[in-house]
Amino acid sequence: MTNSTIKLIQNNIKKYRNERKLTQEQLSEMVGISCDYLSEIERGKKIPSLKRFIAIVEALDIPFTKFFK
Repeated sequence: MTNSTIKLIQNNIKKYRNERKLTQEQLSEMVGISCDYLSEIERGKKIPSLKRFIAIVEALDIPFTKFFK
């Protein structure tokens, strides 16, 4: 995965989470991950597995095509 893709993922997770007025704690509970892990994803410290990434995007109720624009 390129650095620009990682940056896009971390920025868009945070962007759409904030747009939906969800806290990191709320989103992490919806996805079944720790709040610390979600924070690390949003800061670019961790890269979610494909399974976790799909769960996050689905929890945010964002079409994948919109997420990557």
